[in-house]
Amino acid sequence: MLRIGLIAHDGKKPEMVSFVVANKRFLSSAKIYATGTTGKHIVNEGFDVECLLSGPKGGDAQIAALIATGDIDAVIFFRDPLDKHPHEPDVQMLMRICDVHNIPLATNPKSAFLILKGMHCENEGEG
Repeated sequence: MLRIGLIAHDGKKPEMVSFVVANKRFLSSAKIYATGTTGKHIVNEGFDVECLLSGPKGGDAQIAALIATGDIDAVIFFRDPLDKHPHEPDVQMLMRICDVHNIPLATNPKSAFLILKGMHCENEGEG
């Protein structure tokens, strides 16, 4: 079972929910970890989600720890590049951990879709 971390800045939460709903067939068979409020929105759409802390309270760090221990296969993080975030050092740390551990990281819906497509192909033996 694929394990996917989902994170979205406040201004991107509706976009994340839309993305998850649009990719329900694939994501319903994955283990989903999500930061606080993002996870609650996804749970409201009928998904089984392991909700962690909110990003500013350590949720980004929790996702990073799961990556470091080999418990996440991909991260989808819809960042809001036009807003300031007080926990930006945590965001940078998460992105660095993805690079260190060779974990695919999508920061927008198009790249997230391509990661899911690639993971699907890999599971089907096409990749």
